[in-house]
Amino acid sequence: MRMRKKKNLEPRMERVAALLEEDPCAQRGRWRAALPGAEELRLEIGCGKGTFTVETAKRHPQVLFVAVERVADALVMGMEKALAEGVSNVRFVCDDAARLGEMFAPEEVDLLYINFPDPWPSRKHAKRRLTYVDFLNSYRAFLKPGAELHFKTDNRPLFDFSLTQFPLAGYALSQVTNDLHRDDPNVIMTDFEARFAAEGVKINRCVATVAALPERAEQVEALSLLQYWQEGDRVPHGMERVVEQERLRRQAEARKNSRR
Repeated sequence: MRMRKKKNLEPRMERVAALLEEDPCAQRGRWRAALPGAEELRLEIGCGKGTFTVETAKRHPQVLFVAVERVADALVMGMEKALAEGVSNVRFVCDDAARLGEMFAPEEVDLLYINFPDPWPSRKHAKRRLTYVDFLNSYRAFLKPGAELHFKTDNRPLFDFSLTQFPLAGYALSQVTNDLHRDDPNVIMTDFEARFAAEGVKINRCVATVAALPERAEQVEALSLLQYWQEGDRVPHGMERVVEQERLRRQAEARKNSRR
């Protein structure tokens, strides 16, 4: 669902300009200067409205957070929250995740968050998923050895697919759960997550740790998320269209078979 364009975006962005890094590539290898003595540098891809970012930064004031979001209308809301709450250990970036290698130097990032990304459910769009093996390999260029990647999603098919991708890129899996709020009721939630939790939707989460690359990594898993979804299951956010198309296809096939 496309976010409604915010009114007065330009003046709002100007008011929070101190938190926005307009030239993130120029900060490559220099990010920690924004918080001298920072214990860690953590990166969040697709921070949305910034609720998770701001609350996590408040819990860890000695950690520098960099939050990347390509939709300025969402990003400005996150920056406004940070400014209103006096959170100074976050820098926001309005850019695409495909350019992260240009923004961060080797071994510069201690922890990476990927929360509720677009599922890109069709087979032809599989490579756009932020947990596809090619993306996971690209993160290794700036993650420290032993760094963690924390992944959360309401989308069980995307989660199950992602679990096949982490080993291909040399990440060791741990803390795998299909019911995060049962296992960790004090978890900090994103805006999407809070909405899903209110609806009783279970949240999937795992931790993937940078380890040795496998000797052989061949993509043999199904790429369409429909292969991980069964009729009767909840239709995850972002998969409504492909599920409806699949249902129409099955109905047409059933009608065709009935006429034979």
